[in-house]
Amino acid sequence: MELELEPPVVRSGLSRKTRWYFWGLLFLLPEIIIFFIFLWMPIFKGIMYSFYNVDFVSGNSFVGWQNFKEVLSNPDYYTAIKNTLVYMGLAALIGFWVPIAMAIAVSELKWFQGSARIVGYLPSIIPAIVLYGMWQWFFDAVGPINSFFNYLGLPDFDFYSKEHAVFSLIILETWQNFGSATLIYIAGLAAIPKDLYEASELDGAGVWARIRYITLPSIKNLILLLLVLQLIATSQAFQSQLLMFGGGPDNATLTYLLLTTREAFTFMNFGKASAMGVIMFAFLLVFSIITIKIRRGGDEA
Repeated sequence: MELELEPPVVRSGLSRKTRWYFWGLLFLLPEIIIFFIFLWMPIFKGIMYSFYNVDFVSGNSFVGWQNFKEVLSNPDYYTAIKNTLVYMGLAALIGFWVPIAMAIAVSELKWFQGSARIVGYLPSIIPAIVLYGMWQWFFDAVGPINSFFNYLGLPDFDFYSKEHAVFSLIILETWQNFGSATLIYIAGLAAIPKDLYEASELDGAGVWARIRYITLPSIKNLILLLLVLQLIATSQAFQSQLLMFGGGPDNATLTYLLLTTREAFTFMNFGKASAMGVIMFAFLLVFSIITIKIRRGGDEA
């Protein structure tokens, strides 16, 4: 009985495909190694350290769930969670729609679209040290904003009060970050077929009708994606809270990640900080899985 040999053409095709995969993997290998060293290894170490009392002098000692118990018994922990959720909600309610409106407005312009894009993106390229110094001047009691209010006969607005601190941060972050999101939305709007707008104009549709029935439905997946990314980013906010208010006044701007960095680098409680990081990692993992399932369900529908 003769064995049937594989045709040479098939062997040649498989060999060529194997070589392609080999060279592709070889080129990706440095990125994979860097990704593992600087992302996944810290995650694994953080999970491990959450069960230890980290001491760089005497050595680490295993404490089990003690770090998690101390974190959950800390009143500041729940204050940080509340402040973070309030910050996330206000940022989504107030700041999330600004780049969408800006992108639609720029796309509706007949002239100077390029200049409008450059002007909108300029806040994103300002260095952080300049940005926070500038806004501290803006928010000052004798700064330009309150001076303008006084010119109009209005009373001063205390941007640094406990009641207004979060609102002040929303203004700052929205102004700084809307430019990048605006460019992404403009790219999404450019992908919408022009035939749809031309047909709507022939049918007598106005600007608001085009936005409602063509523009927004066409970029709904992009809107959902950027909403998820913004929620993840605002859940990890701490830089502006630290530099502008230091977590105050009276812990009004103490966010989850700011409390985590305090535990790690101020009180040197790396075990408790790692436990807080693990809790945040688990929350964001579950949130991302739910979001992916919702997106898939919407695409199938």
